[in-house]
Amino acid sequence: MFSRVLIANRGEIAQRIMRACRELEIETVCVYSTADKDAPYLKDADEAICIGPGPSKDSYLNISRIISAAEVADVDAIHPGYGFLAERADFSEICRDCKIEFIGPSPEAMSKLGDKIEAKRYARAAKVPVFPGTEGEIEELEEAVEVAAEIGYPVIIKASAGGGGRGMRICRNEATLRTNVSKAQQEALAAFGNGGVFVEKFLEHARHVEVQVIGDKHGNAIHLWERDCSMQRRHQKIIEEAPGPLIERKKIEKVCEAAAKLVKSADYSGAATVEFLMDDHQNFYMLEVNTRVQVEHPITEMITGVDIVKTSIQVAAGEKLAYKQKDIKVSGHAIECRINAEDHTKDFRPSAGLIETYRAPGGLGVRIDSHACAGYRVPPNYDSMIGKLIVHAETREAAITRAARALHEFEVGPIKTTIPLHQELMQNSDFKKGGVDIHYLERLLKG
Repeated sequence: MFSRVLIANRGEIAQRIMRACRELEIETVCVYSTADKDAPYLKDADEAICIGPGPSKDSYLNISRIISAAEVADVDAIHPGYGFLAERADFSEICRDCKIEFIGPSPEAMSKLGDKIEAKRYARAAKVPVFPGTEGEIEELEEAVEVAAEIGYPVIIKASAGGGGRGMRICRNEATLRTNVSKAQQEALAAFGNGGVFVEKFLEHARHVEVQVIGDKHGNAIHLWERDCSMQRRHQKIIEEAPGPLIERKKIEKVCEAAAKLVKSADYSGAATVEFLMDDHQNFYMLEVNTRVQVEHPITEMITGVDIVKTSIQVAAGEKLAYKQKDIKVSGHAIECRINAEDHTKDFRPSAGLIETYRAPGGLGVRIDSHACAGYRVPPNYDSMIGKLIVHAETREAAITRAARALHEFEVGPIKTTIPLHQELMQNSDFKKGGVDIHYLERLLKG
């Protein structure tokens, strides 16, 4: 086991990793930017090292500064968390070259599954269902036109190296396809440094269902069942739950087994999430593979009892998975509400600033993963998420009721947060029924 780990991240995930390390009796080194110099979680680290100013490119995305901090602090391993450098194969490779263990997949495995087009090739070989579309990146416009005509409109253009909605264009006819291919390529190049795009079938009413998988360095891989992340806005998740409501269990069993087979085929070690869209007939189509721990990992922990972060550290250290697939049982239902410093009544405008009032909910089945507290100043430099409310109960109905109760207790001010939005959604009749699609929230907010 490692004796000292550097956490190359910030906020609630940095604190989450710190907690896992402490339970494994591992010392932690936490890097931070000047914008985070007063972050309360830094006090929990054994050592904290400033790596630069507020802008991410000068701190949390600066590989040379992070590696320098790791060498000065004499760490065994680096945990990237999520976001920032977590899915950068070059960072994983640099860590290996510097004899520092990267807590995550090897650069080879990350390259296989982190690239959407390469991941689809592996998925087909592993019998994982994928969307019909171009086999690879679009090289000639006429190729895209021909494929779209064959699979039928609407289609969607996607960036092969991207995410979060950037580089995406929905096309409902040939004219819009011809216009948008070059625009998507330019946007992808600007956002990710890679202008590669591809075309695939677009589902009008889809649910977002993902499968949590974890593998070790001994060729083992298991799934921890599914999560439903359909309540989202502009491809950013708002509410996640596990297991997915109203999904036929025999179908999801096959999808979960295929996801584990896919990860195993890539010689993958660590946590991974295989994301799918599900149509009205509960047919599944793979979107992509996220080669890191997910924001929403706590709901899977709550229904399976598996500590995903701790297990990821253990397998990175060379330990075999402590679980067989038959050991993974689902107990109850869990819901996660992302608490963002945003005003949802004003098009989710960011609300950075000083938190003067902070009252966290508690009670049976309530978990808060947050780095915020009274006196903490939310910086404007980074993602607006300041925490997550996670609840667990015996049934989905009881989990919704528990989430509503916890949200009623949750106070953060005077900055604006998404707590009022979540309070509304817990009373929403369509959400209570289950099965909302990925565009539901946008339609709801438009009235």
